Amino acid sequence: MIGVEEFYRFEHTPFSRSIPTDKLYKGNETNELIDRLKYAADRQLFAVVTGDSGTGKTTILRGFNDALAGKPYKLLYIADSKLTPRVFYKEILNQLGFEAHFYRGDAKRQLFTEILKMKETYGVTPVVIADETHLYDRDMLEEVRFLLNRQMDSKSNISLIMAGQCELWEKLKLKNYEAIRQRIDVRCRVNKLDRSHTGGYIKAHMDYAGCNRDIFTEAAVDEIYKYTGGICRKINSCCTNSLMYGAQNHKTLIDDRMVSLVIECELS
Repeated sequence: MIGVEEFYRFEHTPFSRSIPTDKLYKGNETNELIDRLKYAADRQLFAVVTGDSGTGKTTILRGFNDALAGKPYKLLYIADSKLTPRVFYKEILNQLGFEAHFYRGDAKRQLFTEILKMKETYGVTPVVIADETHLYDRDMLEEVRFLLNRQMDSKSNISLIMAGQCELWEKLKLKNYEAIRQRIDVRCRVNKLDRSHTGGYIKAHMDYAGCNRDIFTEAAVDEIYKYTGGICRKINSCCTNSLMYGAQNHKTLIDDRMVSLVIECELS
């Protein structure tokens, strides 16, 4: 069976998860959100990033990571939905190159001691990204509040970014978590793409593949947008399956009829 890359003469696979960050589609909103996170890092603030599943939170965080390259920051990334306070401190200390003390309170004090040394000696500020935080239980969210209370509202030595699906914000709106919500300095909401940006997203990925012509018709893009609702992950799946169908049937152009057939037979 002829492959997609071979049939369409692509240099790279479009719509894959391994696309370099600088080749990913960045609309105005993406750049704005990355700038907000940079602002939070520069000032050691507390930021919350939320968005529906598949809307591109990871893309925002990858772009933010690249934006910090060459600057005096140490990025620490944690994506454990079953995280406990003790494991939280252990994981951060491990990423900093230290073996954590066993007890949570000792590990917490150890972390802030090492962070202070890092800032005073090397001028490096840690930036902690906690992902999948919509799945955190009450104990872990309470620990975030204690973490933010560490210096009694004075300037922090650490920038904390919590990222998760929209359930995170719904959870933080509860009265139990009002103390956390009040301390949020920067809020970032990752929205679904509209029709125009969906077309731009598809074009950016096809450009990365080395395609110098339009393979998806405008009607096909309309159909993709109608099915995906502007959710990036669903766009990737729909486009990939449409390209596979096109290659298998020797179709150099993908129209709305073909996309509809793929949605009905492969994705529904």
